Amino acid sequence: MEKLDTVILAGGFGTRLNEKTRNTPKPMIFLGKEPIIIHIIKKYLRSGIQSFIICTGYKFKVINNFFNKKCFNKTKIGKNSYQYFIKLNKVKIKIKTIFTGYNTFTGTRLLKIKKFLETEKFFLTYGDGLSDIDLNKLLNFHNKNKKIGTITGVRPPARFGELLIKKNIVKNFKEKPQLNKGWINGGFFVFEKKFINIINKKRNVMLERQPLETLTKKKNLVAFKHNGFWQCMDTLRDYNLLKKMNTFDAPWKK
Repeated sequence: MEKLDTVILAGGFGTRLNEKTRNTPKPMIFLGKEPIIIHIIKKYLRSGIQSFIICTGYKFKVINNFFNKKCFNKTKIGKNSYQYFIKLNKVKIKIKTIFTGYNTFTGTRLLKIKKFLETEKFFLTYGDGLSDIDLNKLLNFHNKNKKIGTITGVRPPARFGELLIKKNIVKNFKEKPQLNKGWINGGFFVFEKKFINIINKKRNVMLERQPLETLTKKKNLVAFKHNGFWQCMDTLRDYNLLKKMNTFDAPWKK
């Protein structure tokens, strides 16, 4: 696989899981012996990805302290932002934790880490979603379609962003409709770096609104349909489900 950066959005308040997020950011909630963010990083690592950028915000010190304890080398690269080198599964990986503000929306968080991106395309995911998605197939699909962005469509319960897909082109993007019958946003993206230029610089914007809606209107967003396992950790019920599933052969460990 190409050596792309992977961006992980990890700055939100996680209010719907406040039973667990009062003292820790959601990506740092442990499933077994490791926080969910490590489960996510290991998924990419198994596909050859070794460079990660974590967009921090709420309880950013918890994330920084975790990697500080695990690293063998650390450099400060900005206010409350660091570059760590750690060993995971016997592989040396680079992790940048970039403080992107407390109340910053997801699109603007991405805008704030642009200068830290070292590759001309990148993976992007949320810090609370697990899947058995084949990341190599996702990247190959993105490269084949030659569009600015690729979104992963999945089919779990209705409460997320609905996608209307026609011949792989995203025709409509609705964030969290009341009801949906089709594919939804699974949160595993591939973007060309120039996607960041689309993000409104004058307003605090959600990735799932202005930037993706603009890309859709330009017919520059395609959808990779994933029929396999996908689950986010949005509520206590989701957490308990993932906790129960977290065995050595859990779907996301493949």
